[in-house]
Amino acid sequence: MIGPMNKLRAHSAAFATGVALLLGSTALTAPQAAFAQAAQTGVVQRIVVQGNERIEQGTVLSYLPIQPGESVDPQRLDLALKTLARTDLFADVKIELQGGDLVVKVVENPIINQVVFEGNSALKEDKLKDEVQIRPRGIFTRAKVQADVQRIIELYRRSGRISATVTPKVVELPQKRVDLVFEINEGPKSGVLGVNFLGNSEFSDNDLKDVIVTKESHWYKFLTSNDNYDPDRIEYDREQLRKFYRNRGYYDFRVVASVAELATDKNGFAVTYTIDEGPKYKFGKVTVDTELKKLDGNLLAQILPIRTGQLYEDERIEQATDALTFAAGAAGFAFVDVRPRYVPNRETKTVDVVFSVREGPRVYVDRIDIVGNTRTLDYVLRREMEVAEGDAYNRVLVDRSKNNMRALGFFKDINIEEVPSSQPDRTALRVKVEEQPTGELSFSAGYSSVDKLVLDVGVTERNFRGRGQNLRARVSVGSLRQQIDFGFTEPRFLGRDLRAGLDLYSYRYDLSDYAAYDTKSTGGTVRLGFPLTQNASMTLRYQLRQDSVSVADALCAPGSQSVSTILCLQRGSYMTSLVGYGLRLDRRNDPINPTRGWFGDLNQDLAGFGGDVKYLKTEADAGWYWGFNKDFIFSATGSAGYIEGWGGDNIRINDRFYKGGSSFRGFEIAGIGPRDTSYQSNALGAKLYAIGTFELTVPTYLPEQYGIKARLFTDFGTAGQLDDIDRLNANGTVNPNIKDDLGLRASAGLSIDWKSPMGPITFDFSHILAKDTYDRTETFRFSTSTRF
Repeated sequence: MIGPMNKLRAHSAAFATGVALLLGSTALTAPQAAFAQAAQTGVVQRIVVQGNERIEQGTVLSYLPIQPGESVDPQRLDLALKTLARTDLFADVKIELQGGDLVVKVVENPIINQVVFEGNSALKEDKLKDEVQIRPRGIFTRAKVQADVQRIIELYRRSGRISATVTPKVVELPQKRVDLVFEINEGPKSGVLGVNFLGNSEFSDNDLKDVIVTKESHWYKFLTSNDNYDPDRIEYDREQLRKFYRNRGYYDFRVVASVAELATDKNGFAVTYTIDEGPKYKFGKVTVDTELKKLDGNLLAQILPIRTGQLYEDERIEQATDALTFAAGAAGFAFVDVRPRYVPNRETKTVDVVFSVREGPRVYVDRIDIVGNTRTLDYVLRREMEVAEGDAYNRVLVDRSKNNMRALGFFKDINIEEVPSSQPDRTALRVKVEEQPTGELSFSAGYSSVDKLVLDVGVTERNFRGRGQNLRARVSVGSLRQQIDFGFTEPRFLGRDLRAGLDLYSYRYDLSDYAAYDTKSTGGTVRLGFPLTQNASMTLRYQLRQDSVSVADALCAPGSQSVSTILCLQRGSYMTSLVGYGLRLDRRNDPINPTRGWFGDLNQDLAGFGGDVKYLKTEADAGWYWGFNKDFIFSATGSAGYIEGWGGDNIRINDRFYKGGSSFRGFEIAGIGPRDTSYQSNALGAKLYAIGTFELTVPTYLPEQYGIKARLFTDFGTAGQLDDIDRLNANGTVNPNIKDDLGLRASAGLSIDWKSPMGPITFDFSHILAKDTYDRTETFRFSTSTRF
């Protein structure tokens, strides 16, 4: 950064002096502030302050622990001198008793005009400014400068530049002001030339290199910062090695030493870890010892995720501790202390574990502080808390509160930590949140096997005015759908745990390229949701809509008909009036990014309470998640649906299920299901569908800041069934061109999720494993949304 220094030199005529302060020289390390006082005794008649320029005399007197009329001695004068010195307002202080006058002579510390960094290229100026404590308009002291120099050097050290030096310079200005310049010599970057392991026999060097964070420097690793030498990272690696071995049965494992040797040419370090693996251990006897009368130790032992004979793992100990804490909390014991005690048996290579469950000290929540919510109002977060101020502290309820807030989808990160209070039986909870965009400007596009483009655009806001309300005002225009949609949801209707909503919409689906007809719907829905249990909820709804199906007259004209007869018979308008309900059971460990648990949904709609249509539609969804670690997460999800008319009604074409696109990757929208192949191979929709998905999230080995994740998937299922009348020609004979086969369809491929600067983007690459001859397929699809 040469610009700021040129600006300083351009105004050199206004500078009083320019003084270089080299850390380590006598200028800063041995400050020569002439703090002195005269060994005098007497009564102070008057206090006189001399030398102050910016600081008011009253300010100086307010710090002085001596008042007129008081007697002073050398001890009191020494105390007064030290008191003024500790304020950091003065570079020099002298106190003398001259007759009855106490004369206080001060030399003020200057005010910092600006802080300038010169010579930095590896670290941006903004990062350096965030690190230093000195700020413009602050008070300049040599101690503060020294501390900031060390902070900058430490920052460079952590970035791999251990030979960096920082020289502070001060340019004095009029009116007791200074410009502070940090001249930085960054030095070369200290890379890691090699990582070696000594003492390992069960795992290879390559295996252990994957465990630690420190990586060897190579020319092609310009995107990573873990290939530079950092002593703190070496210590972190020791702990990672310990976790790795202890979770694989090596109870006695230890890192004997970790040594970093500087190469002779000083261009990097060679890091060597000396380890002692020890033998493998298994769990021996596992028991629970408790003095709490309402808790049965034998019963608690049954819920432990540990069994005798299993391979010893530290993670299972942590899981068992959490399980016992949760069980005790569910039984009403908010204050429990669970401590595992280990008894290793070197002869049998087993580790006996005794979990001691004791009643801990009673602690109550003194207050709850919420920080970081710059947009979301406090009460939106507080109403998700299952503990209130004054309640007994309960870890189970605190964890549930965190999950409740995560389920809102308003926050990128949520952390609830305990803050010690002034009283031993009180604790404060500090809820720290990091907000994320809740508005969304979204669009999606897909390229099909017949080179068709599907485009969709929409706008939503999920945290309207920071009150947690969901507002959707959308105008969507695309090749497939044109839609005007308004929706509003109040999550706490009437101040209760009721989720009320209203939807008004008018949309048109142009399915001429897929099913040779257009459908228009105008209507509204009123809905009300409420919890049944901690993990279960229910939704009630009523919907009223006007539907119409249109097919061009020319396509249905006798003698020149070019679309399915079924479509021609479905033309017209009708009213649908239905009531429905939804049930949801959610036992996932995280509502946003689950790694454990499962969920299930059931929805039913009954049409026929007024209107022209009568049917019963049932749909179900379920999913199960299992994370092997943070990189590999397996999920199995499925959905199924069936619709059937009643009272003599058949199912109209736009009430049927159309699957494909994002609901069944590898197939077009409405790409599977019954089809009339006599004309344009029109999709007719299905009364029944069942689709399953297996997904495995896999690591991309790219830097996390790139926001790129990958998923391997396979979709499989079927869709079909028509009413008997839909299989017939106009003359009542069976139409051989109506294809309705419930055969298996399957696809597999790769989905890539990218958190791009414009918003999250998903790319789907698919390969068809099984299909019917009349299905329509696609090999690539992408979707994206921009959030605000």
